[in-house]
Amino acid sequence: MHFAFTSEQRLDDGVLERAFTLGEIPGILWSPPAASAPAPLVLIGHPPLGLRAMYPRLAGRARHYAAEYGFAAATIELPGSGERPRWAAAEQARAELHRAKEAGEPVGGEIVDALVLPLVEKAVPEWQAALDALLSLPGIGGPVGYEGGVISVGVRLAVVEPRIVAAGLFAGSLIPAVMFEEARRVTIPLHVLLQWDDEGNDRQAALDLYDAFGSTEKTLQANLGGHTGVPRFAFESGARFFARHLR
Repeated sequence: MHFAFTSEQRLDDGVLERAFTLGEIPGILWSPPAASAPAPLVLIGHPPLGLRAMYPRLAGRARHYAAEYGFAAATIELPGSGERPRWAAAEQARAELHRAKEAGEPVGGEIVDALVLPLVEKAVPEWQAALDALLSLPGIGGPVGYEGGVISVGVRLAVVEPRIVAAGLFAGSLIPAVMFEEARRVTIPLHVLLQWDDEGNDRQAALDLYDAFGSTEKTLQANLGGHTGVPRFAFESGARFFARHLR
């Protein structure tokens, strides 16, 4: 896929922010103010709500990595979200999820699989293509970390992408049963963030997934509060995790 920068701006903390396209996929790259050697790279995952809606949170994390730790950070738009073409199967799966929740019914495995697994199948190769393009740029040399959600996308990337050496995963999304089997094949260092009172999260499923990970180095950080109530110090713990493994 053709990679091209479409805009750039130098932010007030010295971080260089550049929008890009990879084929039809929009993305953003944040580069540190100055670097004497090629920078490590953190891929920042996010839920399928659109880059525009997620920008403040993504940019905040990325700029912190760049300005404070000297990492480059990048994200891409997920399939079917933001400015990308609508995806009928995903829209149908989301409608089924909302119907079940409004009716007070349990969210069955078929709905979870239909919602999450096609997204994983489409998104992971796109992340790998983005990684190919980003690592070819001057000033970026790896190693590479992945952080954020959808957690199943992070699990699959941790299994299939050898260039990712550490992952910070955000619990809080629905988890297909097959991902518990894939989690047993994950061996890289992990830092898992869990909001204990997340109203949309199956806490026990998140704990079971953590238990399933095959990594010999894994940390679970659980904080009181809902989905959007992540304390600032929790993100700093994740940044220090990447500092240990990407330097």
